[in-house]
Amino acid sequence: MSKRAIWTILIMMSISLMGVSVIQFFWIKWSLEGREQNLNDRIYLAINHVKERLITDLESSINLMQGTIGVSKGNSMGIDYAKLMENKTEWQKKQLERELKSNLLLLNSEDFLENIDNEKLDKYLLQELVSQNITLDYEYGIYSNKSESYYILNGNYVAQIGDDTHASNVKINTGLKFTEYRIPIFDIYNREDPGYLIIYFPQKSGFLWMNIWPYLAMSILFTSLILFCFSYTFYIIFKQKKISEVKNDFINNMTHEFKTPIATISLATDSLINPIVMGNESKTMKFIKIIKEENKRMLTQVEKVLQMAQIDKREIQLKISEIDINDLVKTAVSHAELKLIEREGKITIHINALFPIVEADQNHIANILSNLLDNAEKYTKERPDIVVETKNVKHGIQISVADNGVGMTKEVLKNIFEKFYRAPTGNVHDVKGFGLGLNYVKAMTEAHGGRITVKSELGKGSTFIIFLPFKQKIRN
Repeated sequence: MSKRAIWTILIMMSISLMGVSVIQFFWIKWSLEGREQNLNDRIYLAINHVKERLITDLESSINLMQGTIGVSKGNSMGIDYAKLMENKTEWQKKQLERELKSNLLLLNSEDFLENIDNEKLDKYLLQELVSQNITLDYEYGIYSNKSESYYILNGNYVAQIGDDTHASNVKINTGLKFTEYRIPIFDIYNREDPGYLIIYFPQKSGFLWMNIWPYLAMSILFTSLILFCFSYTFYIIFKQKKISEVKNDFINNMTHEFKTPIATISLATDSLINPIVMGNESKTMKFIKIIKEENKRMLTQVEKVLQMAQIDKREIQLKISEIDINDLVKTAVSHAELKLIEREGKITIHINALFPIVEADQNHIANILSNLLDNAEKYTKERPDIVVETKNVKHGIQISVADNGVGMTKEVLKNIFEKFYRAPTGNVHDVKGFGLGLNYVKAMTEAHGGRITVKSELGKGSTFIIFLPFKQKIRN
């Protein structure tokens, strides 16, 4: 898959994911608004029923004036409205209603508030809210427009109508002051409304979110899962693409590495069957030696690949023994000096480890040193100047290999220990190898319970530092 196709799919999936998230956001918002509207309707229905019951109580408790069912002037009394209507004909009931309304018109509307029984109001609110399936905690009050204070607050009288000295000094909850749930309490018979019934629900927001929360949680969960799968899928795609590119580089490098010895062996073989060469023993031995060396070179490359396959399968068996790191370093340096002589380079060794004996596999440690010295020589353009040092540190020994080579960028440093990775050099293939050396070095160092670190600066060289413990915790 091309990079353009990958990015096209990435953009399309990102847009789709954002679109789904936006839709979910508005769905939850609309659902919340719908639930709030439903709750509001039920609350207003409940408090309007309370209002109707208060008006009925008011009408039932009015003192009928002169002429009402034979009660003389000056001896008016409170009569229960329901009892008043008992055993009356329809004409009599209508006549009584007209008289009652006439009497109400003679009263001061502010006096209506004094007729409210706080215990009945408390009971009516509870009953009507429960009937609407509203079980939230609430605060309520009867507010007087004239005194601009609460007459009843949460079931208690807190002000006396018409008496400024009894004005409410109870601290009013801010929520009750700004709540939207308020209705005129006695706006009847075209009379001026004396006040309001106000109710406030402190837990309203929590109640609404409690109902919507399971859907919100599931939405967040599934969206997160989709986002994770989306991210992981593209991580795998990019990783596979990188592996594919590395594999192609490896195949190209392997072809290049094997092509030269195969061609050399082919030429040497053709020369051997030449009658002129066959009669010349020195030339014959020369070509046989070339064939042997090139064959050994190919076997070495094949062995590297096979070793990495074994490392991946964790089939490497370490042959642990006590070895002298100082002696091993001296031997590796003496072999590396042969290549440096041709390039007029030099290698300096500092043996500072006073306790050089460690438990390790001698062959693998020798290969580690050989790889590091080989890289130090290969990645130096001018005359190589390599410094090798051994020294004791806590619990083990430290080996450092420093060079004056090309150095590495931070991006290269992140990847140098990956299998088949090689620092990009464009179309120039002047550095041979499969990109397995440092991967092998890291794998073998860690197999010994050690660690490897790198310090590098572009254009100024690199330093590889290896730590090996004195003792192996597990012997293979």
